[in-house]
Amino acid sequence: MKTLKKDTVKTIAYWTATILGPTSFVIGAVLGLRQSPDVVNNIHHLGYPLYFATLLSAWKLLGAIAITAPGLPRLKEWAYAGFVFDLTGASISHAAVGDATAEILVPLLFLALVAASWALRPAGRRIGGRAQASGSLAMARDRTAEIGRQAYAV
Repeated sequence: MKTLKKDTVKTIAYWTATILGPTSFVIGAVLGLRQSPDVVNNIHHLGYPLYFATLLSAWKLLGAIAITAPGLPRLKEWAYAGFVFDLTGASISHAAVGDATAEILVPLLFLALVAASWALRPAGRRIGGRAQASGSLAMARDRTAEIGRQAYAV
């Protein structure tokens, strides 16, 4: 039986955490934007105005797209930070209104998935990171960058 390489395991773990964590926010975002009865009841139960659910839902949708789509590493960092704010706020909100422990812990479970996605993301999805590239286009890009650094150093 063939063993998986460390990079393959990391890639699988990254995509699993990303799909179950940040990307899954698309579902909640769509429900929030459509103002489903469950979302309306929950937002009122927590003491927030309905427009707050619409605002959070739009941000969740944009954040899930930013994290899942290739490129845009700085935008991904903002999206990850936004999910941390959203999920910690959700947990604190449930605690503040006296909800059951499970209601308080569920957002923190999703926060763990978001944190795992962030920690496992490949170099091409990090600020300053570069995806593995090959071929003449990559060599030309690297040479152009080197010339730019040399010109700047002068």
